[in-house]
Amino acid sequence: MADVLEFKDVTVRRAGRNILDGINWEVNDGERWVILGPNGAGKTTTIQLAAGRMHPTTGTVSIIGEQLGHVDVNELRPLVGVASAALDARIPGEQPVVDVVRTAAYGHLARWRETYDAMDTDRADLLLNQLGVGQLRDRVFHTLSSGETKRVGIARALMPNPEVLVLDEPTSGLDLGGRESLLASLSQLAAQKHAPVLVLVTHHVEEIPAGFTHSLLLKDGRTYAAGPINDVLTSQNLSEVFGLPLTVESAGGRFNARAK
Repeated sequence: MADVLEFKDVTVRRAGRNILDGINWEVNDGERWVILGPNGAGKTTTIQLAAGRMHPTTGTVSIIGEQLGHVDVNELRPLVGVASAALDARIPGEQPVVDVVRTAAYGHLARWRETYDAMDTDRADLLLNQLGVGQLRDRVFHTLSSGETKRVGIARALMPNPEVLVLDEPTSGLDLGGRESLLASLSQLAAQKHAPVLVLVTHHVEEIPAGFTHSLLLKDGRTYAAGPINDVLTSQNLSEVFGLPLTVESAGGRFNARAK
């Protein structure tokens, strides 16, 4: 059995259509995964299952040894941190950045009546500093740039000290400088010995941080390939998945792809 995530024959059906169809996937401690595939391949549904935000129609999903449907998801969800543009958009924008991060310790989107101790504040400051936005702790959330917002969102996702961190297209919408800066931070996180298991979703191989170890390649709701990243992200595999002759190259742990 996988240490962290395990999908067994997972199918998700909506309106008579299989969004995922018989997915098998195992994630173990210390691994850093990227999920890649064209639009409609099932990437978003896969990470919603991995985060305990939905249940499969058939098959089983286990998170840290607990099977969805046989465990209280409110106890399970703190084990999986999620950073996404959709979640960022739900956070009340008038909060200071430090509260955006601290509220995650209680599973809240906004501060209410809870009291934070020095440990909560110190951890929030540590995470903001690690993501390169410590100087923004007292800024109002809605005044941040897109890149700053994404970094704060990742710090927030890390606040409960999760076992798994799911990153849903973390560099989408960023300019080149913002993308490369964030990818450098994610590479540093991937290299940390005690970092959570990382699962990142992207459309582009250029947006995979150095240090990621494995890849899940999806096509039409099915697993096309899964395993060590250099074995999966080949010219042949990506050409088949995206329906276009592609040349894939890698250097220094980064990938790029172009049409032949």
